[in-house]
This record gives sequence, C-alpha cells and structure tokens, in this order.
Amino acid sequence: MGMLKATAKVGSWTLVSRVLGLLRDIVFARYFGAGPGTDAFFVAFKIPNFFRRLFAEGAFSQAFVPVLGEYKAQRDHAEVRSLVSAVSGTLGGILFALTVIAMLGAPGLVVVFAPGFLDDPAKFALTGELLRITFPYLMLISLTALAGAVLNSYGRFGIPAFTPVLLNVSLIAAAVWFAPQLDESRQVVALAWGVFAAGVAQLVFQLPFLARLRLLRWPRWGWRDEGVQRILRLMLPAIFGSSVAQINLLFDTIIASFLVTGSVTWLYYSDRLVEFPLGVFGIALATVILPSLSEQHARSSPQQFARTLDWALRWVVLVGTPATLGLIMLAGPILTALFQHGDFAATDVVMARLSLMAYGLGLLGFILVKVLAPGFYARQDTRTPVRIGVIAMVANMGLNIIFVVPLAWFEVPGAHAGLALATSLAAFLNAGLLFRGLVRGGIFHAQPGWGRLALQCLLACAAMALLLWWLSDPAELWSARSISQRLVHLLLQVGAGIVAYFAVLHLLGLRLGALRSPPSDSTATGTAP
Repeated sequence: MGMLKATAKVGSWTLVSRVLGLLRDIVFARYFGAGPGTDAFFVAFKIPNFFRRLFAEGAFSQAFVPVLGEYKAQRDHAEVRSLVSAVSGTLGGILFALTVIAMLGAPGLVVVFAPGFLDDPAKFALTGELLRITFPYLMLISLTALAGAVLNSYGRFGIPAFTPVLLNVSLIAAAVWFAPQLDESRQVVALAWGVFAAGVAQLVFQLPFLARLRLLRWPRWGWRDEGVQRILRLMLPAIFGSSVAQINLLFDTIIASFLVTGSVTWLYYSDRLVEFPLGVFGIALATVILPSLSEQHARSSPQQFARTLDWALRWVVLVGTPATLGLIMLAGPILTALFQHGDFAATDVVMARLSLMAYGLGLLGFILVKVLAPGFYARQDTRTPVRIGVIAMVANMGLNIIFVVPLAWFEVPGAHAGLALATSLAAFLNAGLLFRGLVRGGIFHAQPGWGRLALQCLLACAAMALLLWWLSDPAELWSARSISQRLVHLLLQVGAGIVAYFAVLHLLGLRLGALRSPPSDSTATGTAP
C-alpha cells in the first residue's frame, strides 16, 4: 500500500473518530457545561491519558516499532511472535503494578497534577474518586497500542485507526444513557465508567486481527529477553523526547488549576479542537512513515530514508499551514457552532476562543514534531530527541511564567490563553531543533522544489484568508442562529476555504498526484514538485 494511500486510510478512520469526538464534546458541553464536575473529570481523564501517550502512543511505540521492523526484516516469523509475546507480558505486568499503585495513591496524583484543587475539598475528593475508575484505562489502552503497532507494521493501518471510535461511542453512551440514572451531583461518575468500558472494548476488538497474523500468543514475562531489553533502553529516554507536548499540556493543567473555575475546561475544548487536524493528518502521517523509515534504516537505504522524510514534510506544509490559518480565523464560529448551547454559555465561548487561537498558532509546530521525531526513532536514536525535548519543556515552563503570572496577578480575563501560547511556542522550538539535528546529522537532505512549493502555499493561504475574512459574520449573529444554521454556515465556510486553497494551488501549477508517494531510487533523478 502506498504511503499517501495508507495515510488517507488512517486519516479517514481518524476523521470518523474525531467527528465522534466532537459529538462527544458537544454532548459533554450540553449536559455538563463548564464547572467543578467537568474540571474534575477532565483532570481524572487527562492523568491516565498523559501516561498513555508516554507509554503507548509516545515512547513505547517509538521504541517498539523500529525493533519490530528489524525483527521482520532480519528474522523469522517465530522470533517475531516470541518478541510480541514477551513485550506484551512485560509491558502488561509493569502497567498492572503501576495501575494498582496509582489507584491506591489517587489523592497524591491529584495533588501533583492539579494542586489548585486543594482549595476546593469537594472537587479534590471527586477528582480522586474518578481517577480510581479511569486509571486502569492506561493498562488497557497501552496493550491496545501494542497490538496496533504490530498491525501497522504489517500494513493493517485501518484497524488501529478505527479503534478510537469505540472510546467516543462509549463516552457518548455513558453521558446520554448512564448519567441520567444517577443523582445529579454524581452524574459525572458515569463518564469515568465510560472510559473504563472503552479500554476493555478497544483491546478485545484488536485481538482477532492479531490472531489472523499468527501473532496472538499468551503474554509471558520477558524482562531478560533481548528484544525487550533493547526496547526498554530505547523507551526510557524516549518518554521525554516523544511526549514533550503532553508534558507541557500537563504543566498547563497544573497552573490552570489555580486559575478561575472553568479554565481547565476551556483549555480542554481548545486542545480537543487542535487535536482534530493533528490526529486526522499529523499523527496519521507519522504513524505511516515510522514503519517505512524503520525498514529503510534496517536495510541501509539512507537516500530513500531522506526522501521519505522530505515527502512527509512537503505534505506537512501543504496541509498544516492552511489548517493553522483556518483554525485561528474560525475559532469563534467553530466553538459557537459546536458547543454554545445548554450549560455552555457565550462567556465560555469567549474564553475558549482565546485559548483555541493560541493553541491553533502552534498546530504546524505540533505536526512537525510528530513527523520529525520518527526520523530519529526509526534509527534507534533516542538521545537527541530527549535533549531537545528537555530544552523545549524548560522553555515552556519559562514562557508560562512570563505569560500567565502577570495576567493572573492583575486578574486579567483569559489568563489561561497564556498557557496555550507558551505550549505553541515551545512546540515550534522543539520542531526547529529536531529539524536542525536531522540536517546536521546528514539524515535529511532537502529535495529540489522547496522554494516554489513555499510560494505556492503562501499565495493559496492568502487567497483562503481573504475569502474567510469576506465570509465572516459578527459573533452576535452566530449566537442568534439555531444550532443547525450554525453548523451549515460553518461547513460552508470551511468548505469554501478548502476549495479556494486547493484551487489556487492548482492554478499555480501544483499537481498533488506528483506527491502521491516518495520518489524511489529509480525515480529520484527528476525535479521534485
């Protein structure tokens, strides 16, 4: 399967998941609003999600896939099966112990991740209760990610991409059907049980597909296994290098817990909307190129490795740049259309818009980090991203102080947006240092045609921005419309912007078909578009 086709397949299923995720957030906003209960749930859900992105989607996947790719390229199927069995047993055992400890020490975790909740004993106690229910999700989703990484390495991209749909379905069902069965003050507990149920469903769903590959064996403890040891050595430092954005977001949550009630929720909805294009395109692209880069490195193909990275970066520029611009310009209409009804008021839209614009500014940086990091991990180099990640994390902490403390001290509304802005700037710093490392190490070589591509993208974005500005309406008019009218107008604006952007690219001579896949050794002699 070609890489663009695989990316489209992953992106399509991710799009379905993200649309359901937006529907889930609309349901949350309608039934729960922005208050102490949602603040408690989002922190209780964010803590296992943070560890998930460290152990599952972050460090583990970045360490496991290159080793698995090497086993596939150089060893027989029995050894691959033995590796999967040892890794699943070892990872499962470690995470089971971590889960038990976290459930017993839930109040301590709340103190670490949301110390501001100590000022509200009821919110603090509720968060601890919810965390005991949601934390097992970490173990379940990490094993799901292991299964997904195996499937991706064998070209079965659709199944892992579809799996997150089950989380959104479970949470929507919990909010709509389970929550009303509880007392009003306890309804948010239903969401925590929805998270737990989703973890079970996602893991069970993928097992039959592993069986078809003859890779489903009973997990075994394999701490001393050669492959497990190599993965662990790569994984430990990769925890920092691949998940800096998540660490930064948790720093945001800690500081936001000291701000006015609703700040955690406003940041959550803003982050969710940025995650939409990031997941549909950025994470999909990174998911597809990592196995290819790993095999190219294992087969000693440095030129093809560099061309694959170059191809991925061209798509980042072509898709990430207009997505960033559109998200910033349409921040208000998006929030109004999706969330302003029920308990989510107009003032919540105003506050969430500030953080969405700040997060949106960093969208291109977030995507670049996702795509550039595999250039190191595929070569089993974890030290460089770690060093860069620490630099970006320290910068983010400093920027948080610079942006947020003065706003909070003088009680300026919207102090939470300073957290989002700091995270965005840190993402660009992270991406810039990763890119410099690839160039200086001789890993990345820019192919011809970048100047022309940049000019075409710039002119197309300018045309799109002018059209969106011409189609824009005052916030009061958006609020006065019905929900269906808001959605129709939003879809028309988004559609018009997309059509204008790609139409101008076409008029300027860019043919997307030429970027269907990276040039191979036999086709690399021509000029890149």
